[in-house]
Amino acid sequence: MPAITVDDILVLPRVPGPDVTNTERRVTSVTTAPSAFEGEGFPVRRAFAGVDLARLDPFIHMDQMGEVDYGPGEPKGTPWHPHRGFETVTYIIDGTFKHQDSNGGGGLITNGDTQWMTAGAGLLHIEAPPEELVVSGGLFHGVQLWVNLPSRLKMTPPRYQDIRAGQVALLSSADGGALLRVIAGSFGGHDGPGVTHTPIALVHATVSAGAQVRLPWPADFNALGYVLSGQGFVGTERRPVKMGQLAVFGAGDAITLAASGSGLRQDMDILLLGGQPIREPVAAYGPFVMNTRAELAQAFEDYQAGRLGSIPAVPAEPHPGHDVL
Repeated sequence: MPAITVDDILVLPRVPGPDVTNTERRVTSVTTAPSAFEGEGFPVRRAFAGVDLARLDPFIHMDQMGEVDYGPGEPKGTPWHPHRGFETVTYIIDGTFKHQDSNGGGGLITNGDTQWMTAGAGLLHIEAPPEELVVSGGLFHGVQLWVNLPSRLKMTPPRYQDIRAGQVALLSSADGGALLRVIAGSFGGHDGPGVTHTPIALVHATVSAGAQVRLPWPADFNALGYVLSGQGFVGTERRPVKMGQLAVFGAGDAITLAASGSGLRQDMDILLLGGQPIREPVAAYGPFVMNTRAELAQAFEDYQAGRLGSIPAVPAEPHPGHDVL
């Protein structure tokens, strides 16, 4: 898993551990993501399947894309499609993806990069492997997260953020047992590079084999942990989790994670996410996330009338300084 890392975790700034006055978040559920196919047929795991939307708020949907080792000619993406009313966050752990949208955003994202697209009032976009990767094949692994927008921002102008792997805040847990990559939000007094409309935290943690770490977590955020690889335990009650499973935590301001210390002694990679719940009605269908059915109908009408933009005549150029795999 070649997302950005360091040779010596002990040189990184450390996140102070919670003290005895902090309240541990208990695990309320562990669910297994079912497999499906997206876009032109690339494999995904539906990370939030079976979880009540109120427990996910402000998040709507998340796919783990891959991990898959494509043969030559096999890599796939999505065709042009519309979005309105939310943000898409695409984090590439392994491989390369090309993005282009009708608002002028786009480029290549690769190992450890993130594209943060605020659809807002609406746009069209496409995500696909670059032609060179289609020809060669190769490993592909990533995550796409949908972050809801409150009603007052549903029609905000579209925005695109190109977050390079080197911009991510790299931290260590207090005891050096976990590498923490902060993509968005503030964690241990360190800010991630992602600029968010909805207050959230997004952290990719690698917990060393056999290690247990206790981390602070904002009391006014919900707390979710999705296992990207490996296996271990969550909560002080040590609920077992493995790759492809989502843990939902209850109220509190501290979370506990541990990687299994037996067998292959594999590290556990887990995506930690949480945010301030919006607590508004959600009307979601296909590529649109609004507050009412009438707003959904308007979104489809606007799309069909061409009001969400048009497909650019010229493909997006690769981001400078990044070679295609």
